[in-house]
Amino acid sequence: GSEAAIEQGQEEEVEDRLKEHMDNLLDKSAKTRQAALQSLRLALSSKSLSEFLLERRLTLTDSLEKCLKKGKGEEQALAGTVLTLLCLQMGSGPEGEEIFCSLKPMLVSVLTDSTASPSARQSCATALGMCCYIAAADLE
Repeated sequence: GSEAAIEQGQEEEVEDRLKEHMDNLLDKSAKTRQAALQSLRLALSSKSLSEFLLERRLTLTDSLEKCLKKGKGEEQALAGTVLTLLCLQMGSGPEGEEIFCSLKPMLVSVLTDSTASPSARQSCATALGMCCYIAAADLE
């Protein structure tokens, strides 16, 4: 029983840190937002968090859209990567499709913006391709 309690405590600690990182995506400081994106990238690429993310996908999608819209260079590149990982976590169901459909216009906008950094454009191109492959219901 104590192992289960320890595991439950660790799970709650991880979720608390993730919530903090998600809150930090709305910070005024670009450095804070980038650090939060890096932490989310690490978390999403190392552990299945689909249940946790399911309840918070709209909030996270909203925050990622702001990072793509208002951020520059590194922040946009990280946001594209986190978006790809979020789409992977949500899968090919309606949740993944919802994320893809809501952020597709922003990804295309950064991708076609000749003033955006090459790393941001590359990250958005990857996100667009991966999310489309995973979650787009419309074959076109």
